[in-house]
Amino acid sequence: MKTDELKAWGLTDEQSEKVMAQYGKDVSKLQKENEKLTADRDKEKERADTAEETLKKFDGVDPESMEEEIENWKAKAEAAQAEYEKKIAEREFKDILKSSISEAKGRNEKAICANLDIEKLMKSRNQREDVKKALEDLKGAEDTAFMFVDERQEQLEAQRAKPFTGPLNPNGGGAKKMTREEIFGIKDTTARRQAIAENLSEF
Repeated sequence: MKTDELKAWGLTDEQSEKVMAQYGKDVSKLQKENEKLTADRDKEKERADTAEETLKKFDGVDPESMEEEIENWKAKAEAAQAEYEKKIAEREFKDILKSSISEAKGRNEKAICANLDIEKLMKSRNQREDVKKALEDLKGAEDTAFMFVDERQEQLEAQRAKPFTGPLNPNGGGAKKMTREEIFGIKDTTARRQAIAENLSEF
């Protein structure tokens, strides 16, 4: 549309200018809308192309087979997690068992374990206490007591290894003199000999 055409229709110059100004705005608006529609069309086309390429990758794939494979992988992941947790539990139990046997003064860990219900103890909710009780039972049994150090015997041997000095004489400052009766009353042979050596004057 041109100004001359408007004048030919009988419009004044001022009217023609107003019409052309308004016409220009409408054209500009339509151009912007057209550009937006074109951009939207291009985006949709790009999405459609991407979707088509993605579908091509799954061409010939059986959905049921894919679902089965996914379930298999999930099962493998769960099995691996269970195996990991099992190994952690076994390691913790072995640490408890080893330290408990040491505290009980066990002589041979392997031999002691052979006499324990390991499977039952592993399932226990209070492993440390139950292991301790099982070891005490072995230690108190006549046929398995030898697997542990006899603490009373150990203390007695340690006492025998110490030189006998006898109680100190508060007046004289040295070892107290013993009578023959007191010396012969000593049951430990080593201690009795030591007492005799220190009290030769009594003999």
